[in-house]
Amino acid sequence: MSESIFEKPSRRSFIKLGGIVAGGLALAACAGGNTTGNSTAGGSTSAGVKPGIGNNGQVGKGRSGATADALLIAGFQWGAPATFNPLSPTAAWPAAANVMQIIYETPLRWNILTGEIMPGICSKYEVSGTDSVTLTMQDGVTFSDGSTCTAKDVVFSYELGKKNSGISVASFWQLADSMEATDDKTVVIKVNQKSKNVSNVLRMLTENYVLPQSQLGSIADDKLPTEVIDKPIGTGPFTLGKADQTQVVLAANASYWGKTFYGGSPVMSQIIHPIFKSNEDGNIKFQAGELDIMQQFVSQIWKMWEGGKPVGTYLKEKPYFVPGSMPMLLMNTTKKGLDNPAVRKAIASAIDYASIADTAMSGYTDTVQASLILPSGAEEKFFNKADAEANGWKYDAAAAEKLLTDAGATKGSDGIYTLDGTRLGPWKVITPTGWTDWNASCEIIAKSLKAIGIDCATNFPQQADCTQQIQGGTFDLAVWYVSGVNPATPWARFKDIMSQSEVQPIGKTTFANYGRWKNSEVEAMLTEAAQATDDTAKKAAYDKLDALYRKEVPACPIMYRPDEFYEYNATNFYNWPDENNSYAPPMFRGAGNTWMYKIQKIAG
Repeated sequence: MSESIFEKPSRRSFIKLGGIVAGGLALAACAGGNTTGNSTAGGSTSAGVKPGIGNNGQVGKGRSGATADALLIAGFQWGAPATFNPLSPTAAWPAAANVMQIIYETPLRWNILTGEIMPGICSKYEVSGTDSVTLTMQDGVTFSDGSTCTAKDVVFSYELGKKNSGISVASFWQLADSMEATDDKTVVIKVNQKSKNVSNVLRMLTENYVLPQSQLGSIADDKLPTEVIDKPIGTGPFTLGKADQTQVVLAANASYWGKTFYGGSPVMSQIIHPIFKSNEDGNIKFQAGELDIMQQFVSQIWKMWEGGKPVGTYLKEKPYFVPGSMPMLLMNTTKKGLDNPAVRKAIASAIDYASIADTAMSGYTDTVQASLILPSGAEEKFFNKADAEANGWKYDAAAAEKLLTDAGATKGSDGIYTLDGTRLGPWKVITPTGWTDWNASCEIIAKSLKAIGIDCATNFPQQADCTQQIQGGTFDLAVWYVSGVNPATPWARFKDIMSQSEVQPIGKTTFANYGRWKNSEVEAMLTEAAQATDDTAKKAAYDKLDALYRKEVPACPIMYRPDEFYEYNATNFYNWPDENNSYAPPMFRGAGNTWMYKIQKIAG
C-alpha cells in the first residue's frame, strides 16, 4: 500500500481552515471524555477511545439486517436515474461528472486540505516545465468486465472531447496540444504552448474519467452525450447493482484492481443511495442513523449532536465544514454608477457579512476577506493577509458612505446618493428562486445597501432566467458562483472574475467576467500566473492580480461555502476522517475515496 494514499496532513494544514483555536481542542477533548457507557437521549452509547465518531463523543450500536454491511449515502441523486452515461449532462450518480470515483475513476486524484495531487489509475505524474505532463499507469488496472485498462483507454477517453464539443472533456483540448500512449503504461501530454497552463491540465486529469473504448467506441460521435447507458463499465471498486426511482444500489467489484494498491477492499459490501424528495426527508433519515454519510445542507447541524445523536463533521467548531467555494456578488460594470470602482468598493464595505454567515449559512462560513484567494487550506500559501487588510474592505457602513462622499456623491431628500448625475439605483440583486441560503444573503445585501443610501431590492427568477440574465449581462447585481477549490485555483477564480478574453457584448453569452469589467493589463497578468512553474512565482503573480482586484472590485465574495458538505453519522461505522483523525480529507471525490477503506464496522 502506498503510504501517500493515507497521508496524515499536519495539524496546521487543517486547524486554520475553520479558525480552530485551543478552545476547540478543549471542546473536542471534553466531548470525547464522556466514557461512562450510559445511553444518551439518542440511544447511542459513549465511544471511549474510538476515533472518528460524533462531535458529542457518541457512537451508535451498529445496524443489523440487510443493510448491516452497506454504506447508506445521500445528497447526490434527486430523481429517478435516466442514464449512467458519464458523458451525459444528466448522468445519474455516481456516473455524473466529478463525483465519487467508485464506478468510474480518474487518472489522478486531489486533496482539498493539502493541495496534493495523488495517484488514481495512474501511479505517478511528471511535469516537464510548461511543456509536457507524463503519466504512468498503475499495475494491473482492469475494467469491471474483466478487460485490461491501458494507456490507450486513457487517451481514448480524453480524445472523445475532440469528437463532440458538447461534452465536458472537450475543454481539455484548449489546454493540451496532444495526448499519446507511448506504450501500454505511459501517457505523454503536450501542453498547449499558447496558454502553458499546467495546473489546468492537472485539474482535468483529476476530474475526467477513464472510460472503456470497448463500450463507448461504437457510439456515434453526435450521440456521445445522449446515448442511454444502463450498465456502466468502469475501473472502480463498485459496479451498478440496481437503480429505480427510490434508490441507486452499488455492489462491490470483487475483481477490483486496486486491492493491492489500497491494501484491501472497501469496508462496505454495498453502497445504497436512497432518492429523497427534499433535503428535509434526507435530514430526518440522517439524524435517525438511517444514513451513514451525506452531502446536503442541514440548518444548525449542531442540534443533532446536542440531542445525543452520534453525528459528526470534520471541524469540531464553527464553521464545521472546510471552505471550498466562494459565492460572489457580481456587479455589472456596464451600468452607470456600477462602472465606478469607488461605488463598487462602497458596496463591498456596506455588506453585513456576519449576518450572512449567521442567518443564511447557519455559521458555516468564516468572515470573508478582501481577496479572490481562500485564506486557508490548499490556497493559503498564496493569500496575502497584510495587503488584504491594508487595502481591502470589511463591513463598515460609515466607511462605505465616506467612499461615496469622497468620490463626490451627494444624498438626495429620498436618502439615496447621486454621483456624477447618476442616482445609485434602483438596482436589483438576483439569484435563482429556491436557493434559500443565497436568497437570504441577497435580502441582507439589499438591506445593507439601502442603509448607506443605495437603492437596492431583491428579485429571484427561475434558474434558467437568472442564468440568462447573468451570462447575457442584463443584470444589475447578482449572487453567483465561481470556481471552487481545485488544482487550478486560485487562477481559475481570477479568470472567472477578471478575464478579458471571453467577454462578449451585452446580450451575447459569456462564461467569465459576467460583469463585463474592462482592464487592459489583467490578461497579461493572468497569463503570467498561469505559466508560473513554482509556488514563489505563482505567489508573486497572484499578489499582483489580487492587488488589482482590490483596487477595482469587479465583484466581492459574500461567504465561504464547503466544496462538499461532509456529514457523517457514527451509528453503523466509526473511524470517519475528522480534524482529530485526519488520515483523509473531508471529501467524497478525489482523495476522499480513501476513507472507504478505513472506516470500521460497529457490530450490530
